[in-house]
Amino acid sequence: MTKPAERLDRISRRQVDKFEERRRLLADGALQTLAERGYARTSLREIAQNTEFSHGTLHYYFRDKVELITYCVRQYKAHCVQRYDGIVDTAEIPEQLAHEFAEAMAGTLEEEAYMHRLWYDLRSQSLFEESFRADVAEIDDSLERMIWRIVSRYAELAGREPSCSSPMAYACLDGLFQQALLKFLSGSELALDDLRTGVRHLLTAVVCG
Repeated sequence: MTKPAERLDRISRRQVDKFEERRRLLADGALQTLAERGYARTSLREIAQNTEFSHGTLHYYFRDKVELITYCVRQYKAHCVQRYDGIVDTAEIPEQLAHEFAEAMAGTLEEEAYMHRLWYDLRSQSLFEESFRADVAEIDDSLERMIWRIVSRYAELAGREPSCSSPMAYACLDGLFQQALLKFLSGSELALDDLRTGVRHLLTAVVCG
């Protein structure tokens, strides 16, 4: 590559990086409004009214509401997946892993319930909106892999093999979390403790059968 071409390539990469960074900032600003109002009740114009960004700016960086919402949820779920890596890396006995994972699940439910509600909203919408399905499937896959890392590490520490498949383990723990979310949003005082107990029980069940 010639020097002028290399210089143009660097400029092009900087422009792409700057564009992507701007998209991340816009998504961070929009996420709270989306989480509070949900997919059906939120438009780009309403997001603009509740953030420092103009309607035109949002339209410049995101094609439509679908692209913005999927970008927001993808960014948030990537953060969620990473928060459990430390638990896998540091656990020395199965009981420690089960306790820390259960506490982390209850913690994120309590602190970020609206964000998780947005994810389930988006996943439900994908049953009707084909434009969501590929992104939802990709996010789902990343969450399933995260759950399987937890299950596999628990099994390793327990000196056993998982008694179910990765999709089954994910379905069980995701279903438990969604039910806890519904109870928590309905004001149940038992939702968090029930989730902690359920997570510990399910980890034992999917490993020990």
